Amino acid sequence: MTDTEKLIDLLKTKSKLVAMLAPSFPIMYESKELISKLRSIGFEKVVEVSVGAKETNRQLVEYFKTHPRSRVITSPCASFVRYIRTQHREFLPYLALEVDSPMVATARIVKEKYPEYQPIFIGPCVVKKLEALQDYPELNILVLTYKELESVFSTFSPNPSLSTEALAKVDFDLSESSTRMYPTDGGLTDSSGIRDILGEDEIRVISGWKNCEPALMEFQNNPKIRLLDILFCQDGCINGPGIASSLSIKERTKKISDYSVIPA
Repeated sequence: MTDTEKLIDLLKTKSKLVAMLAPSFPIMYESKELISKLRSIGFEKVVEVSVGAKETNRQLVEYFKTHPRSRVITSPCASFVRYIRTQHREFLPYLALEVDSPMVATARIVKEKYPEYQPIFIGPCVVKKLEALQDYPELNILVLTYKELESVFSTFSPNPSLSTEALAKVDFDLSESSTRMYPTDGGLTDSSGIRDILGEDEIRVISGWKNCEPALMEFQNNPKIRLLDILFCQDGCINGPGIASSLSIKERTKKISDYSVIPA
């Protein structure tokens, strides 16, 4: 059974579900319309994964404060973590695995606030499926891409039929505006306040699988680098394979930027 089929089955059996939307969703959807569609097909709760991203940032900053001489490679990107595990195990000690990814941090928050509900992560990354299944099976996260969500919508044909006034009142159950730029290149560094702890020469922001190897070599050869903020997809999660969009990277970034200024 595919993950799409699993979700369809859960919706048909009216299971208690929480949709956890990755912060790249504005590339494909308007927030209030998407929330309304999700609720119309059976999701009782809808939350922003930017809520978990704030916790990820808190954990990372706290790690640097308690380990003042540490050198860290960020670990929210499931693809890059697996790249290290399979291609460069010598860098495993630097991976900040003590810091939850935004998906995992959000799932923990959801489990605490809505213990009877199953978290459904919806985002741009296929490899998040492996992170959920292999690394955190106890959280019972079902992962779908936006493309797969479209298949779910085609099955249920949601039609909320809300007036403009009613749609204006639609909102997330949990939201956070300060970390909505997370899926862009350097989103973690820019939103975490890590620059208040580290100097610019101690930080490297990298995206794109072709740049991973050179970045690791620089990290190895330059002990001044304390933080390697790295994402496997070029330009960040806004370019993930689970997104169906003809928008350019510049246009996708603007979508995220425009949404990030909307108050939570």
